Amino acid sequence: MEKGNLSGLVVADREPNRAAERENPAVVARPQPRVKPINRQQSVLRPVEVERLVEEDHPARAIWELVGRLLPTDFYSGIKAVEGTAGQAAFDPQLLTSLWVYAYSRGVGSAREIARLCEYHPAFQWLTGLEAVNYHSLSDFRTRHPEALSRLFTEVLGLLSHAGLITLERVMQDGTKIKAFAADHSFRREATLREHLEKAREQVEQMGDPTAEELTRRVAKARERALREKQQRLDSALKQLPQIQATTLSEARASSSDPEARIMASKGGFAPAYNVQLSTDAAELVPAVERIEAQLGQTPQQMVVDSGFTNQATIEAMAAESIDLIGSLSDSVAQSEAGLRQRGVSRQFFPQAFRYDPAADAYTCPADQTLAYEGKEKKGTATRYRYRAKASACQPCRFKAQCCPQNKKGRSIVRTEDSPVVAAFKAKMRTEAAQAIYKQRAAVAEFPNAWIKAKIGLRQFRLRGLAKVGLETLWACLTYNIQQWIRLVWRPQHPWLKTALD
Repeated sequence: MEKGNLSGLVVADREPNRAAERENPAVVARPQPRVKPINRQQSVLRPVEVERLVEEDHPARAIWELVGRLLPTDFYSGIKAVEGTAGQAAFDPQLLTSLWVYAYSRGVGSAREIARLCEYHPAFQWLTGLEAVNYHSLSDFRTRHPEALSRLFTEVLGLLSHAGLITLERVMQDGTKIKAFAADHSFRREATLREHLEKAREQVEQMGDPTAEELTRRVAKARERALREKQQRLDSALKQLPQIQATTLSEARASSSDPEARIMASKGGFAPAYNVQLSTDAAELVPAVERIEAQLGQTPQQMVVDSGFTNQATIEAMAAESIDLIGSLSDSVAQSEAGLRQRGVSRQFFPQAFRYDPAADAYTCPADQTLAYEGKEKKGTATRYRYRAKASACQPCRFKAQCCPQNKKGRSIVRTEDSPVVAAFKAKMRTEAAQAIYKQRAAVAEFPNAWIKAKIGLRQFRLRGLAKVGLETLWACLTYNIQQWIRLVWRPQHPWLKTALD
């Protein structure tokens, strides 16, 4: 091949050269390749060995083993079918729990999708033993046993603690917003909610005889149930309005789909959501500590939180419980300066420009006017001392436009004196050791939030209402903890894995 020329390969035509065969009988046509046809219209009956559907170290086996070992008997208390009597047998709570945990670990949170996966997915088929599980049973089970589910969660925590994976020496607290099962346009004013409520009541009354010929009894009951649930949500939305009004200056609106959801800021703007608080071993901070104590029987030695939890109340509460609190402080100076700028005060007349004289207990402004002590007030555990200049000195002052443009009285200064506990906390947080501990918070506390959203798929709740949303969060956290147990305890303990590693 000459330099610069291009060459390539072409696929020869499979059709034999019929003209060449006719002209030269010696030319023999090549036989056509014979391949197996694919028939997707047939039905095949073949044996299935259920135990071989998943490998020995499959997570489904670990989940089944753990749930079977720890499942509280309370899950069985509502089963009416008993041995020796007539009646259809119920699905085993061990199976339903295992299905939900494994589904969440795969990022599946829909009962309908789980029921569909049970028809063909090997791991789901192994769990069910090739039996079909209807989505109604799965959906009802997820919210039917809140106390038993909480006990199972506690049992798993106990198992992790026994394995040395939870020490409570250092607990990180963090929150994340998860979208509610409600649309933005479902938030309505009181008048609109009352109008929709009245229509719902009329529709319920007009349902008539559920055994009417035009409707089957099952369909009629389903419609009636849906209307009554809608009526209950609208009633709940009206009851939520006073609480919402207390937190907003505009006219309050509540969601007709999920009344307990709130509009919250998110990366994409604003959306109905819930604020989920997670405690991670290394809000409500006080309730979080109480839940940890209730579940594990002991309180953390140290709590690491961000500025959203660091206030006077939580600092005092943690000190009363002898818990070492590590947390960032909101910049009160920056907040104060922002308020002064909004009122038109120049930087040259910010509080740090005023000189305090402890002996006289008074301040002196940059224009050499005295701000005398006016009084004090309690704000939480802190004491606020107020100092004010005379109006007769401020009004003719040539610096009034820069110092107190909107103030008809004299300029005032507030000096805040923290309680001994808060003062000690602030001093501790200025040390390098405390700052080093706080820097670990993001890596520890934010990882479970990211995992639950990315791996478990809990970016939006599928249930409505604070109680059910709490249960869905509990299922997700239970799944996360079981996944850590599988990774750190179950896999290393099995002999076939040890052999493979060796």
